[in-house]
Amino acid sequence: MTADCPLIVRTPSDLIAVLPFVLGYHPVDCVAVLGLTGPDVDFGACYDLPEPGGDPAEARDAAQATAATIARQGSSSLVVVGFGAPARVTPAVLRLVEALRTAGVRVNDALRVTDGRWWSFLCDDTRCCPDDGTPCLPADSVIAAEATFRGQVALPDRRALVAQVAPVEGDARIAMGEATERARKRFAALVAEDMGAKRYARRVNRAGQLAVRQAETRYRTDRALDDDETAWLGVLLVDRSVEDYALDRVGPQEWRIALWTDVLRRMERLYVPAPACLLGFTAWRAGRGALARVAVDRALAADPRHHLAGLLHQVLGFGLAPALVGQLRSGRARRDRRTR
Repeated sequence: MTADCPLIVRTPSDLIAVLPFVLGYHPVDCVAVLGLTGPDVDFGACYDLPEPGGDPAEARDAAQATAATIARQGSSSLVVVGFGAPARVTPAVLRLVEALRTAGVRVNDALRVTDGRWWSFLCDDTRCCPDDGTPCLPADSVIAAEATFRGQVALPDRRALVAQVAPVEGDARIAMGEATERARKRFAALVAEDMGAKRYARRVNRAGQLAVRQAETRYRTDRALDDDETAWLGVLLVDRSVEDYALDRVGPQEWRIALWTDVLRRMERLYVPAPACLLGFTAWRAGRGALARVAVDRALAADPRHHLAGLLHQVLGFGLAPALVGQLRSGRARRDRRTR
């Protein structure tokens, strides 16, 4: 959970129950890490289990790299939770715990979850951690209900999260293709007049700012853009000044996530990077790192050299906390100066 929307975790069972809501999906065959500040959960991350039979040295190196990324979050303590069969989970969790301790990070507990029960690697007191494990809380537990009440979502798996940002298909895709062609003609008409660079920039920027504000107003009041309005916004966002304007207005509100998710899904491939990045940045600000990651992946798949997508990729890869929001803009400004 984000710092402004905390859930209080009192027991390992509570922590395991809240983990899917922190990640955005139910973890399977992976190692998850929760950062804690006192009893508050302030970040979550998830890593796939290594394939069986891999090189132990490579696995140790991967654990050390993961530990370095996690350490940059600055949480006062961590809990590591492995999901899956014991033969795969146990070595992966213990390697990561060792790497985290070497990196100077306090690990409160390390758990394994298998077939609806959990075990602790760090507690041998059978009064609280019996040999046959402890049942996990049911799906309708109080803490899960509280997370849901706070607007948090736990999808069935990561594939479901990827599907949330997948392009629309069928009639909706055909309609957006036609709307995009109309938007291109509208843009050509907007700049058809022979004008200098400054006047061109002002005209495009003015139209882009208006389109961004209109979109924000719609989604703030639980309404949506139609196909032509969405296509027009997407075409204008190709201009860096319009993209920067939208980026400056990003906040962690759920309606902004809905806005940029909708726009991203409806865009033709050429216009995907900007709304994908805006969704990624919004999700990152909201503490929804998994959603931010799949959004940025869509941006890079459409344009591997997109500037903002590259910066966001670095931000997520280095595990920078959302509180470091200025890092993104200052990094982009430095890159822009170098390329001028």
